[in-house]
Amino acid sequence: MCGRYSIYESMDHYLRQLSLDLVVINGYDHEAINRYNVAPSTRVEIIRQVGDGLTVDRVKWGWSPFWAKGKRPDPINARAETVLTGKFFKGLWPGGRALAPANGWFEWIPDPADPKRKQPYYITSADGAPLYFAALAEVHQNIEPDERDGFVIITAAADQGLVDIHDRKPLVLTPETAKEWLDQATLPERAAAIMEMDFRPAADFRWYPVDKAIGNVRSQGAELLSPLADHQTQLDF
Repeated sequence: MCGRYSIYESMDHYLRQLSLDLVVINGYDHEAINRYNVAPSTRVEIIRQVGDGLTVDRVKWGWSPFWAKGKRPDPINARAETVLTGKFFKGLWPGGRALAPANGWFEWIPDPADPKRKQPYYITSADGAPLYFAALAEVHQNIEPDERDGFVIITAAADQGLVDIHDRKPLVLTPETAKEWLDQATLPERAAAIMEMDFRPAADFRWYPVDKAIGNVRSQGAELLSPLADHQTQLDF
């Protein structure tokens, strides 16, 4: 996963699709989020379960444990294959499970004739439904953002046609599995199994080339998601 995604519906839309029988215990904006180009280190909405309720928090995309702060840029992703065994994310597992709602994400494919030239592609759900990225987060609910706060999106090896887009993909959960992932009563063993096998397959997605303006972190707007007129709407696999 190359580090950009979109989240443009209202938070009510993402919560409604989850059909959670839980009360949101903090306030959030009911307007459309309209973030078409979320970049690393920016603050964006995530969903967490705290006690018997839900919280919607705007948290920095990227996280490091205290002992690694400043040594390198905060990672934005955690590999599903190693997140449980490495020490880096030990402080987030399993109690830091969260969801990063989204509408799609971007990848860049090198031009076979010139690897320095890359074409961005947008990947979204085939049925238009929202996406739920499995995430891990540290959040301190203070009036001001806490420098320790942050989240990472869990990634897995790409399958089927998505391999030709990128060898990694965000771990996208169905609404049913997303509820399990959030539930603090879900045992760590079950959460680990979700990372291993209970995520949406490549057949659930469609992808197409988009304008290279997405590469500029300042670019925003729905036009960033429009297919290029002079390209195929999807790679042939």
